[in-house]
Amino acid sequence: QVQLVESGGGLVQAGGSLRLSCAASRNIFNFGVMAWYRQAPGKQRELVASIRRARSTNYADSVKGRFTISGDNAKSMVYLQMNSLKPEDTAVYYCYIQWLDIGDRWGQGTQVTVSS
Repeated sequence: QVQLVESGGGLVQAGGSLRLSCAASRNIFNFGVMAWYRQAPGKQRELVASIRRARSTNYADSVKGRFTISGDNAKSMVYLQMNSLKPEDTAVYYCYIQWLDIGDRWGQGTQVTVSS
């Protein structure tokens, strides 16, 4: 069973940085999309950042210039570098990978809390 496991969340002060990691139990060479989503209390899950197979990236307007998504195919890892964090970035962050052959999988999520 293919699994995604996130790590790197935690409590940080506003203006600080965190790096989220997502470890896939299957190689990601055949990916279609790699992405990070987040869900704040009482809100819908929203796309934060994504990489498509053509290597194009997309970011939510609220994180442009502050967050960077990257992938390491050799290590089957996906990362989200988050800088200049704001209290409104507080949410559970989910890793998402869509493979071209087996479809998509979600991680269990990692909590990010930004204090003011």
